[in-house]
Amino acid sequence: MAFVTGAFVIDAPASALNNLGAVEGAMTDNASGVKYIKTKEGLYPYVSAQAYRYWLRRTLEKGSWGWKAAPVYREQKVAYTDANPIEWWDDDLFGYMRAPSKKASAVEAREADPSRAGETPTSETVTRVSPFRVSTLVSLAPASIVNDFGVMARQEGDPVPFEHQFYRATLHALFSLDLHASGLFTYQDKTGYKNLDKERVERAKTKGLEEVTQEKAYRLAREERVKRISALLEAIAYVEGGAKQALHYTDVTPDIVIAAVTRGGNHVFGHVFGVDSLNRPELKLGALKEAFSAFGQDILSTVFVGWVEGYLDEKRASFKTGLQETGELKEWKDRIVLTNPREAMLGVVRELKENPGWLE
Repeated sequence: MAFVTGAFVIDAPASALNNLGAVEGAMTDNASGVKYIKTKEGLYPYVSAQAYRYWLRRTLEKGSWGWKAAPVYREQKVAYTDANPIEWWDDDLFGYMRAPSKKASAVEAREADPSRAGETPTSETVTRVSPFRVSTLVSLAPASIVNDFGVMARQEGDPVPFEHQFYRATLHALFSLDLHASGLFTYQDKTGYKNLDKERVERAKTKGLEEVTQEKAYRLAREERVKRISALLEAIAYVEGGAKQALHYTDVTPDIVIAAVTRGGNHVFGHVFGVDSLNRPELKLGALKEAFSAFGQDILSTVFVGWVEGYLDEKRASFKTGLQETGELKEWKDRIVLTNPREAMLGVVRELKENPGWLE
């Protein structure tokens, strides 16, 4: 099976992209802190995978890709999507779990809610493992957490103090997309794989989806699958989001991204990003060379490296030198393309369209 396998870094020069509640030891009652991992080496700011997936969903919904987002329904303390991957693109690629309450009061509330008129009836619990996976975005090096003190002083009377934390860091994350599972919906009686109940199976038949009997599944037409996958991959280079943007305005699109189609779900680029002796981020030529040597036969596509001009230009130039005839990556230079992040993701999409067999 083939996967889109990638990694990226985001430059966060003064940011607070994912926050938590109260700050221990804060000078004011009105304080917000950032999320970080505490280690012996120091503090590593991070952004949760859940937050990043939310940014990506919102970007897709607002973009020009024709993305079809599932409606979300609420039952007291439980919320879930329509859980219909045949119709909704995010239910397909981001997965779901839906187990609506069978209590009489809950059933009555659902039936009385006019906003649920178009809801897909659900006779039993349905779940779907997300074909798209993303890691926590973690700083490549320890960072200092800054405590910033401010006041609201536009009103009459005493100013109202508040406090918040921010950091300067380079965040790193891995992502993967299971191409075989994208657009393929199983009805196996197994947690994570009962994507379709009886109602959804009937809808799959009515919509003319192809039945894949050996997998107990129904599959969308190839053109539809490629359309959904392409939108998701392109959106990674356009993603918007993050907390405290009015104060810090951090661009969360990748400053460097590396992506390719690979055989199997193991991440061949998991250790190609690191830091130098001054804790500055770098794309390690030796690690990338070893990845090609060890997993070259499993790299099915061109390896696209998107690197923004103006970000770590000296290291970008060193990487470019490594791709020349005498460079460290000379054996693999014909399989690597250095461009900008948006063109890199478009390159993956283009090769995916040219190789439909990767979806099988």
